Amino acid sequence: MAAAALPAELIAVRHGQSTANVLFDRAHATGTPAVLPAGADLRVPLTPLGREQAAGLGRWLAATVPDAVVVSPYLRARQTWEAMADAAGRLGCRASLPAPVLDERLRDRDMGVFEGHDANAIRARDPGEVLRRERAGEWAYRPPGGESLSDVAARVRALLHDPDAVPPARRVLLVAHDAVVVALRHVLGGETPDRPWPVPNASVSRWVADDDGGGGGGGGLRRVEFGVTRPFP
Repeated sequence: MAAAALPAELIAVRHGQSTANVLFDRAHATGTPAVLPAGADLRVPLTPLGREQAAGLGRWLAATVPDAVVVSPYLRARQTWEAMADAAGRLGCRASLPAPVLDERLRDRDMGVFEGHDANAIRARDPGEVLRRERAGEWAYRPPGGESLSDVAARVRALLHDPDAVPPARRVLLVAHDAVVVALRHVLGGETPDRPWPVPNASVSRWVADDDGGGGGGGGLRRVEFGVTRPFP
């Protein structure tokens, strides 16, 4: 990425806890399959706890007002931004918040025929696909009709190259999903993990322009925080 196209600061927030997160965590704990209704993924809402988490981020937002906000079109991401903005507004900074822009390039990873399936459900439906996934590795594995993490990284890279979405030399906030945040770390830092780094709900990851141009392999943006969930001022 050309240095002139870089934001001064890039902040990525994963959405708060969703109802699907709770369902899948329960399935993992009990070893039972969990499957969302067909087409439901983009309409999965936040839980009450997820709304509280997002509101907590609103206190941080009031002290860290961005110049641009780009949000995944999925409901859980939009609700996260709305709760953040409402909480920040109660602290008196609503007028200074930019209008959010929805961008499909920040959508969650497309799992194709396995959309809405947890790991147990995929194993029950197609054990051979589980083996193919293990052999390919998580970064390269592409479910039938879906995306690999490398595919997610390609659309994230396109977003970062779009100055209309990510204005140069400004503070830009992205509200999205764990796969998107993982892809950002790959695109900006050149890291490709064997398994994706954990990105907790309502966590903040942040990159800043590297004045010396080193960028740690990230083309001029240096990672300073990743997946942080500590209380914010």
